[in-house]
Amino acid sequence: MRILLSNDDGIEAVGLAALERAMAPLGEVWIVAPATEQSAKSHSFTMYEPLRVNALGPRRFSVSGTPADAVYLALHGLLPERPHLVVSGINRGSNLGTDVLYSGTVAAAREAAANDLPALAMSLHVPEGATTLHWDTAVHVATRVAAALLARPIGVGHLLNVNVPNVPLAELGGLRVAPLARRRYAAMVKKTIDPRGKPYYWIGGPHDRFDGEPDADGPLCLAGYATLTPMSLDMTAHDGIDAVHALGLEG
Repeated sequence: MRILLSNDDGIEAVGLAALERAMAPLGEVWIVAPATEQSAKSHSFTMYEPLRVNALGPRRFSVSGTPADAVYLALHGLLPERPHLVVSGINRGSNLGTDVLYSGTVAAAREAAANDLPALAMSLHVPEGATTLHWDTAVHVATRVAAALLARPIGVGHLLNVNVPNVPLAELGGLRVAPLARRRYAAMVKKTIDPRGKPYYWIGGPHDRFDGEPDADGPLCLAGYATLTPMSLDMTAHDGIDAVHALGLEG
């Protein structure tokens, strides 16, 4: 089996090294990852400047672009044959609920799914102020889930988003299949003036709460469970089609 790894934390990330350990028993591992931190880049592509690729060792490459760039290059320019599975992560920090809209980790897996490949996004939930990161727990979950996907893919155009709580393996509550929650952040815009008197801004606030059911991914992960959320490339709001028909705009 051939397994492609990528991430959004960059080629030197501890989580990527942990993921490599997790996947090594399952097959031939290839790594194609961004050269630098690319968090919250979502599914952006680099279209108007060249991408640079550095070969760092056997089956190991860094790319000067985004996570989606890295996976695209891997599939269409770097790997000699298509992989059997693409795994992104292990992200340092969760990608729960609506985080998936912004996540470069999830986008790398989604790019694989867009190319009709089984894909998995792995993240370790890291609470604010945490000093110990339980990568071994995430490695255990990643190995188990990846082996299952290799044996039985969940379908073309689908990917699996997995979040693991930052607890010792012995304290892991188990694995739960869960829908995405609605994650809320406190809004923050910080305006600052540069030395030339021009304003610039920092955006983004801390996590506030999860909206939705208690069996959604956010509440379950906070309760100590690893969550598995199947996602689809089809972003159609099927339950809204009748309402749009009722607007009477067709014809």
